[in-house]
Amino acid sequence: MAFPQDPLETDVSVLIDGQWEEVAAEVYTRSPISIERGRANEAAVVNPSKATLTFDNRSGDWSPRNPRSPRYGKIGRNTPLRIAVPGTRTFLALTGDPADYASTPDTAALDIVGDLDLRVEFTATRNGPATQNLLGKWTETGDQRSYLLQLSTTGQLRLRWSSDGTSAGAKSYTLPIPGGLPRRLAVRAALDVNDGAGGHIVRMYWAPSLAGPWTQFAGNISIVGTTSVYSGTAPLIVAPTSSTVTPAISLNGRVHGAEVYNSAGTLVASPDFTAQSVGTTSFADNTGKTWTVNGGAEITNRRFRLHGEVPSWSPRWDVSGKDIETPVEVAGIMRRLEQGDKALDSALRRSVPTSEGILAYWPMEESAGATQAYSPMARVKPMKVTGMQFAQVDTLPSSSSLPTLKAPSSLLGTSPSPPAGSTGWCVTWLYRLDQAPAVERTYMGITGSGTVRRWAFTFAASISRIVGYDSETNEVVNQAVATSSDLFNQWVQVTFRARQSGGNVEWRIDWQDPGGDAGGFSATYTGTIGRCTGVTSPAGAGFHADLDGMALGHIGIFSLYQPSAYVGAVTGYAPETALSRMSRLTSEETNVPLSWVDGSNDQDSEWMGPQRPGKLMDLLQEAADADGGVLYEQRDALALIYRDRGTFYNQTPGLVLNYAADGEVAPPLEPLDDDKDVRNDRTVSRLGGSSARVVVESGPLSVQAPPLGVGTYDDSVTLNVFSDGQTERIANWRAHLGTWDEARYPTVHVNLAAAPHLIDQVLDCDIGDLIRINNLPPWMPPGPVDLLIQGYSEVIDQYAWDITFNCVPAGPWEVGVRDDADRGRRDTAGSELAAAVDEDDTTLSVATTLGPRWVDASVAYEFPLDVIVGGEVMTVSSVTGLVQDTFARTVTSGWGTATSGQAWTTSGGASADYSVQGA
Repeated sequence: MAFPQDPLETDVSVLIDGQWEEVAAEVYTRSPISIERGRANEAAVVNPSKATLTFDNRSGDWSPRNPRSPRYGKIGRNTPLRIAVPGTRTFLALTGDPADYASTPDTAALDIVGDLDLRVEFTATRNGPATQNLLGKWTETGDQRSYLLQLSTTGQLRLRWSSDGTSAGAKSYTLPIPGGLPRRLAVRAALDVNDGAGGHIVRMYWAPSLAGPWTQFAGNISIVGTTSVYSGTAPLIVAPTSSTVTPAISLNGRVHGAEVYNSAGTLVASPDFTAQSVGTTSFADNTGKTWTVNGGAEITNRRFRLHGEVPSWSPRWDVSGKDIETPVEVAGIMRRLEQGDKALDSALRRSVPTSEGILAYWPMEESAGATQAYSPMARVKPMKVTGMQFAQVDTLPSSSSLPTLKAPSSLLGTSPSPPAGSTGWCVTWLYRLDQAPAVERTYMGITGSGTVRRWAFTFAASISRIVGYDSETNEVVNQAVATSSDLFNQWVQVTFRARQSGGNVEWRIDWQDPGGDAGGFSATYTGTIGRCTGVTSPAGAGFHADLDGMALGHIGIFSLYQPSAYVGAVTGYAPETALSRMSRLTSEETNVPLSWVDGSNDQDSEWMGPQRPGKLMDLLQEAADADGGVLYEQRDALALIYRDRGTFYNQTPGLVLNYAADGEVAPPLEPLDDDKDVRNDRTVSRLGGSSARVVVESGPLSVQAPPLGVGTYDDSVTLNVFSDGQTERIANWRAHLGTWDEARYPTVHVNLAAAPHLIDQVLDCDIGDLIRINNLPPWMPPGPVDLLIQGYSEVIDQYAWDITFNCVPAGPWEVGVRDDADRGRRDTAGSELAAAVDEDDTTLSVATTLGPRWVDASVAYEFPLDVIVGGEVMTVSSVTGLVQDTFARTVTSGWGTATSGQAWTTSGGASADYSVQGA
């Protein structure tokens, strides 16, 4: 691509009849394409992505209601549209569809039965709703499984192989891919089938590319017993499919190359997709293997800038009727998801009706004026109620408001018959009664068709009783159970179950406060179980006045002895991580795909409190807010993506700009030393819980009055975290972010027509990535400027391509790492120059004013270390002194002077302009 001399071949495609139709030729070239993603400049929230472009509509093809148009009935509200531009590198593009892959036929060289070494270089989101297959000789039809390399949903690399081609003979081992690695990387898994000591070993590695260098992650996986690999007849496939044991899809992303080595260390397959021309469908690799590109897979250099939907079409024309156009604004998926006002049902209401064995279910979450309790189950009639006051109690986080009893309340719900062959049943309900009744009162009844026709459940302050009556109202069971005050003044889940065991019926009752203590009792009686026919209030006059105010709801009847319907849901899924909540919520919803970038690869994001009823996007954003990450839209799919807080730490720059090079940084580049993001008094509260407050009392952005500080800038936020203990840690982190003393560069402008050599770097950059600007002008502080991308806007035309990144300082995201050689060092609490220096001084005297002194020559392994003095980065090779530390400085470039009292901080591994040697 010779851009900007040649026109930029922008790709605009519209999804018509299930196929992407290229329509760039019908886009007005006089109206450039404009795209916005992430946070706009100075914005506090992530907005839905959007793009604007204009279709030439002189043919009438872009008037959706024009019956003469070949697109009539095929375009309309929310028609998918995508925009792509050419990069300078080719790759194999994959969609995750099982029909899309590249393959080479089976040969004797690929029938590796001994040691094995698989390598793949790819770019993809490494976490998502399904396991993704990278490379394998693995066909399940006919039991032709040999070897397979996969990415698990939690960002782990998995090697699978089978010794006999069958699923039963397959083995699988995984290790988490380290966090913080580049988006494009190579992974490798090596199998030693016989380690010489009666076992076999799996080793896993990563590298920047297939060229290496390779870094092993974790240790060897050593397994007792030798193994072997089945030769098989399956072809070798890049991105195969599999369904058994570990259901998986083909990789969704870009593959740059792959390599397979046999037990002799000989390369036997090496497809290099970067060496192929755009559109190639068949080629030979360096080992002579012929590769074929199948289905919707393609070798291309096309890089997507936005996937969206067209919510509206608005044809326009001038007074002459000759200039006819249809401008459109394309919107990301977040726009549609944010449109609806309907809140998701409660966690219990969403979980129970879809559970195995469910027969009948009454959530009892009706509005205040209800006269019956609706059931979401087919064939289940509404529960008949009298005297209940609906929508009275909303203290159960996993539920919407529930009713309370008012004597003489009653209820009657009937259950359909269970499937044939059922041998047990179960009934579960939740209640809350704050004051124990003075004498035993019946608080629930169950009806049946076996030996016991009616069960009555009673309780008082220290006793519960289970009574079972036959058809003649004779007592078959009368069991008293000593219980405690735990059954009152909190929510309690009651589960009663029964099953046939020969000539006896086993029954059991359990009480549990959701997420807390539990207790139970079991016994048997002689007879038949029958089926559960329903639930009822006490026989006769209904619920007694002693139970007035008791809240009741979520009554479920199951054809299983021990269903799992309430597990997790009853606590609103607390505690679960923010990543787990977002993944679960989107998997429960149809057509809301989500992938994520996990900085630690073990889903170690913040623990969430209960999931309360709310709109989907609000619940997802609630999780993102608690974790401190960012939720945004993928640009290569109509989908959401979440980037957790850990992925922002200690990044390698994704885009490096040289200010001194012509064209790399377009004007304006304007730093701001302002108070927009200053927050030095921060309070974090747990939703429904306690708070923590952190006040920064010293430092240039502290609450002290100027010039020692800037005065008070306070704020507060309520987060749905699991425990009160999380709030102080989060408040400290937010205070750290709010008092970072560095100028802001709100925008960075790159003109790719002036700097086309940056195209691939820019295309690789996404929200949250790090930009580094080197060689700033001499009137600015020394050293590079590191910025995090919060969003960007770009304008694409035939001969112009401008992108403006919206940024925040990356400095506060450079954090210490325990036991790390570069980032495992602690700063002193206070240190400053003891005497003024100028640019040709070679000795620096440093006074430690607070906290531990600097390390000295006695711990030589800690040197060299980097420090910052007045913006100057220095490398210290040693320190001497007792009360006052002495540094010797060799001037290599004449930057500035510093006065006594100038504060010192550690640099975190930045490059140095000076060598400072100990005296």
